[in-house]
Amino acid sequence: MPRTKKHKKLPAAKEKELLALKKAVETMQLGVTITDTKGKILYVNSADANTHGYSVDELIGRDVRILAPNTLWKKRPAKSWVETKGWRRESLNVKKDGTFFPVHLMSDVVKNRYGEPIGIVTTCEDISERKRAGEQIQNQLKMLMTLREIDMAILSSFDLRLVLNVLLDHLIEHLRIHAALVTLMNPHTQVLEYAESRGFRSPEIRGIKLRLNEGLSGQVAFERRLISVPDLTKHEAAVVNRSFIEQENIVSYFGLPLIAKGNLKGTLELFHRDSLTPEPEWIDFLEALGAQAAIAIDNATMLSDLERSNTDITLAYDTTLDGWSRALDLRDRETEGHSKRVAEMTLRIGQELGMDDHELLHVRKGALLHDIGKMGIPDSILLKPGPLTDDERMMMQKHTAYAFEMLSPIKYLRQSIDIPYCHHEKWDGSGYPRGLKGEEIPFAARIFTIVDVWDALLSARPYRQAFSREWALEYLRSREGKDFDPKILKVFLSLLEKNVF
Repeated sequence: MPRTKKHKKLPAAKEKELLALKKAVETMQLGVTITDTKGKILYVNSADANTHGYSVDELIGRDVRILAPNTLWKKRPAKSWVETKGWRRESLNVKKDGTFFPVHLMSDVVKNRYGEPIGIVTTCEDISERKRAGEQIQNQLKMLMTLREIDMAILSSFDLRLVLNVLLDHLIEHLRIHAALVTLMNPHTQVLEYAESRGFRSPEIRGIKLRLNEGLSGQVAFERRLISVPDLTKHEAAVVNRSFIEQENIVSYFGLPLIAKGNLKGTLELFHRDSLTPEPEWIDFLEALGAQAAIAIDNATMLSDLERSNTDITLAYDTTLDGWSRALDLRDRETEGHSKRVAEMTLRIGQELGMDDHELLHVRKGALLHDIGKMGIPDSILLKPGPLTDDERMMMQKHTAYAFEMLSPIKYLRQSIDIPYCHHEKWDGSGYPRGLKGEEIPFAARIFTIVDVWDALLSARPYRQAFSREWALEYLRSREGKDFDPKILKVFLSLLEKNVF
């Protein structure tokens, strides 16, 4: 029987052939949609329907373009699918309520036994959280650089007015608040007095003087805690006075005590003309700025305590770096705590090999940020479940150079670049980005390379299961003198035998 004639008699069989895939995808967490070549939805699993805010019944028989914004609609003739196998892309999809959200789509053309296209199977992954993680990293980088700039202002000048101006400028810009005020505690009168402000319409704010527990500012100072009021119009206490609040159209309030060495130095207060419910990261940054303001005030009045001030700001940096490393793990889909684990193991080996505390401080920062360069790698490559092409592999290998470009301008991190820049160099010179060989490779990077490979082998990935501890040990031994420094590998293996890790 001629093929075309038989084909005409099997229109129902085509649909049956597509729907046979249903059982395999019913319970998948990824959204799955099956359409014919004209875009009619023949099947959609519950995950995909729920992601878009529909029920399954609401989508069956509809045009698949209902799930995409109008500007991204594409309609192709069936014959164009003959040479197409599949494609991958990031895009925006639209929910039933009209809201947009980022997705990663993987589409494959389904063909019958004659090689004729009969439909398209598409998997849809909501990548909103991944995008938010990337944005969080960018925000934290900006915050870290801001903290550094304020730190430099504190260290380069003991002019309190100058330092407070720098701090308030950054606060208004990064927290996107309408107005801010710093008051200082007069140690003789125990009265809070105006120091500097931004964003107020009336000069009346310059005359503020409040005793402890008087108004919200006095309450912040007296109770020594962060106080937030989402709606001042419903709050009994006035910040300065009720008429001032009404004149400035202030709605939301945040007050933070400025405390240095256990002593109250003043208050930092934020005012907003709209209702404001900030994220935890916003509060964290406010507290970091408050800590710096307190340090600046303390430096201006007690120069002998500069060393403690530097310790406080270093702790603020380390807290930021810890959060940054966690966000990197999330973006790269690393196992939870990967960056922290490899940092701790690297420090332990460094101690065993005689590194001093100053060196170990930079090793820790470098280990936490070892994959910061992957911020420059597209998700389509970084999170690809299958093998990379040669071009994709070359792009992936650029992450070490990106790390150098990102970190080298930051003086605070400049001595921590060795690990992010060189942890893919190999003992025999076959690594990247510079093909360093033997002891040309920085010492910290030689240690970290072993630790990073060990933790990666023991961790599950989207494209493979975790390897056993025995297999991982054999692999490390097989790469001695090739990938790894033999002396460092020997120390690492001895620590494993002692169950240190």
